[in-house]
Amino acid sequence: MKLGRRTLKYKDYYEILGVNKSASQDEIKKAFRTLAKKHHPDVNPNNKKSEEKFKDFSEAYEVLGDAERRKKYDDLENGENFQNAHDFDPAQAGYDNVRHEDGATSENDFSDFFNAFFGGRPTNMDDIFGRGTSRSGRVRSFAQDGADSEAEISITLKEAFDGNSKKVSIRSSKSEKTISFKIPAGIKSGEKIKLSGLGEAGINGGKNGDLIIKVNFSKDEKFKINGLDLETTLDLFPWDAGLGTEATVDTIDGKIVVKTPAGIQTGGKIRVAGKGYKDMHGRRGYLYIRVRIVNPKVLSEELKEEYLKIKNRIKM
Repeated sequence: MKLGRRTLKYKDYYEILGVNKSASQDEIKKAFRTLAKKHHPDVNPNNKKSEEKFKDFSEAYEVLGDAERRKKYDDLENGENFQNAHDFDPAQAGYDNVRHEDGATSENDFSDFFNAFFGGRPTNMDDIFGRGTSRSGRVRSFAQDGADSEAEISITLKEAFDGNSKKVSIRSSKSEKTISFKIPAGIKSGEKIKLSGLGEAGINGGKNGDLIIKVNFSKDEKFKINGLDLETTLDLFPWDAGLGTEATVDTIDGKIVVKTPAGIQTGGKIRVAGKGYKDMHGRRGYLYIRVRIVNPKVLSEELKEEYLKIKNRIKM
């Protein structure tokens, strides 16, 4: 076996994974998962280009996914004698301890650059996919979990309060399917429902992804919602507002009778406990009834005369 030196080409692992140098370890892991799933040979059989890309992604993650190796790589990149993306002699760059063994068989199929500075057996990628690469570094078949699918659905406030069943049609790259599911009573607008195993299919025995459904509320004509509180409007004629009355009010779960205090003004509120929206534990908020004073759409001559008398009395 002959020991010798030769030039190496610098590998920009951050660029290969498409992440910033300030990326967190979780961001690096996520980037690798995304790229590796897209280019894995099980997904692209007999595609040499994808296989080479997969090797590049794997090599980059071998370094950046390990805190110690990443620091060593960053220190190497920041060295004054090192020029990015150029061939270089490790010895001339100040790395006298780096040697290549011509004719030797590496324990992986990674680049000379990797083997020179980070050589050795690849780390286990079980935490990424479930199985890893072989000791030789060649990709072997392993299980891949399916991707999560996302969908949105618009429902009424009443449907959310009651917890109705709904259906949603999901299109994937291979098929279209209709899913029936139960809306949890008390769900809030913007919250998500996870349906396990109804996302994209896994590969080579990997588990299916989940279906994530975001719930939005459609505009409600009767109620405004604020947390667990609801607000509705009650129209009163001037004499009812002035004298006080009993009025029937629609709530989200039936009708109630409320007493309005004499002299209540437009914009005044009546608060009713336990008649608001509810959470998924059954706790309920308040119902606020906002008063709006209105006139009859058609005023009779007699009513006009009464209004005129009231107006003149007020002026006196």
